[in-house]
Amino acid sequence: MTTRPDRGGDPPPRPAAPGETGAAGAVPSIPEQPTAERPQPAAARPAPADVAPAVVTDDPADGERPATRPDRAQYGVCAFLALVGALVIVDATRIGHAVSSADPVGPKPVPILLGVLLLVIAAIYAVDVARGGTGEPEAGEDVDLSSPIDWRTLLLLIGAFLVNAVLIDRLGWVISGSLLFWGCAFALGNRHHVRNLLIAVALSLITFYTFAIGLGVNLPAGVLQGIL
Repeated sequence: MTTRPDRGGDPPPRPAAPGETGAAGAVPSIPEQPTAERPQPAAARPAPADVAPAVVTDDPADGERPATRPDRAQYGVCAFLALVGALVIVDATRIGHAVSSADPVGPKPVPILLGVLLLVIAAIYAVDVARGGTGEPEAGEDVDLSSPIDWRTLLLLIGAFLVNAVLIDRLGWVISGSLLFWGCAFALGNRHHVRNLLIAVALSLITFYTFAIGLGVNLPAGVLQGIL
């Protein structure tokens, strides 16, 4: 129980300041409590060291790519171009010297130049194939590159052209041409035989008179000679 100073009692002791010692003894100071570090927001956190992410690529080490094998089938095209160029040059050398005042150059230089260009193209093509160059595959919307060759359709088309080549002199263009057009339609899958035959005859007659009247070229009439 405390007494007031105005009533003759001793004043109550005041608490000592931190670190101050009195007669009644030292008041221990309150130790500082360790404060836990608050987590910093993501924006305030120090950025980690910049480390480049590992990029996985399909290329082999050191940037080396496997060498592509040349398409040997393309050498056939090169040989064909070279053969055509050589034949054109040989055939041009057999042309006579028909030089006139209206044509001082003559007929030889142009085919010889074409033959030389074919040989140059064949050589450049062969070098490109040897270096691994390949043609870009066809990317048409209606072309399935994985489907096999339709040999039946191909053989039927070849047969239609062979029949036309054999019969054009004997039967004439109108008949052989009609068989050609009808056979091509059949080979390509059209089964409207009567309609296709009428269209084939009409096309043969149109081409026959177009060549005869428009171009002055008479196609073989064959057994229809005197009728057409």
